[in-house]
Amino acid sequence: MIEQVVNVERIEQIINLFGSFDENIKIIEKEYSVNIVNRDTELKISGDALDVMHAKQAVEALLGLAARGEQITTQNVNYVISLVRDGQEDKISQMGKGVICVTVRGKQVKAKTLGQQVYVDAIKNNIVTVGVGPAGTGKTYLAVACAVAAFREKQVNKIILTRPAVEAGEKLGFLPGDLQNKVDPYLRPLSDALFDMFGPEAYHRYLERGNIEVAPLAYMRGRTLDDAFIILDEAQNTTPEQMKMFLTRIGFGSRAVITGDVTQIDLPNGKTSGLKEAVAVLKGIEDIAICNLDHRDVVRHELVAKIIKAYEKHDQEKQRKMAKRFEKGKTFRVKDGGDR
Repeated sequence: MIEQVVNVERIEQIINLFGSFDENIKIIEKEYSVNIVNRDTELKISGDALDVMHAKQAVEALLGLAARGEQITTQNVNYVISLVRDGQEDKISQMGKGVICVTVRGKQVKAKTLGQQVYVDAIKNNIVTVGVGPAGTGKTYLAVACAVAAFREKQVNKIILTRPAVEAGEKLGFLPGDLQNKVDPYLRPLSDALFDMFGPEAYHRYLERGNIEVAPLAYMRGRTLDDAFIILDEAQNTTPEQMKMFLTRIGFGSRAVITGDVTQIDLPNGKTSGLKEAVAVLKGIEDIAICNLDHRDVVRHELVAKIIKAYEKHDQEKQRKMAKRFEKGKTFRVKDGGDR
């Protein structure tokens, strides 16, 4: 049993670290089987040597985030613990290193994980960025934040948000109204993100002026999009033809972000996803970046990350069983003389 002391500059950082009802510090104590006690501006960590070392690394990393003005949440704590577990504690200082934009309510939009930081940097440094990952990893929201930042800095004159209007087990025809009314629900997540960042008045003003366009992917055909920041969301539901059509719309001074989750394809059986094909076709091309986010980059409720991880494990098990069944059948056919 040993004890290590962590000195803290301000008491506010300790309050931030401990969280409501000490929920953050309890997660660290449970993870590493240590005891953490606060004495003024000191934190005393006691336990087995290796556990204390890891707990100290996690605590110091979280205090570093607190010193930069970050609100420490259980999601932050669990993510930092996962980085320490993977031996990546030296990269924790890269988290939340820059503000992408500020919403109308004054909220700072930042990358909250290393994967998100790589994604944001790729958007800033490339003409086309493909972001692939599960729900909750911030693919769409961060892309919209980058679009708003580029628009405010006059790097582009227009923001275009689009997605394929693919039916996920429901029929468009049953929705009331004309075509625009029918596709609005499909585009609502995109317009909500812009609404959050611009505010209602500015959003509607830019919409009326044509500086913001939210439309189904089919409306992009035949156009050349210059000086625009274009976001194609839910790209896993595009066909290869639609994806090629979209990519060839990009004009001078434009930037495009393509987001999607290949585990949530709603295309009819037998149809190839345009996103899957694009990832394979575009790999290695200059000015095109492909970023893969995973369950560690989920910034929704921590249960979402656990659900995604559970489904990933389930899918891997299914693939292993299918491979075994295939090999077993192949061996049987050889023994039976069927493959001769």
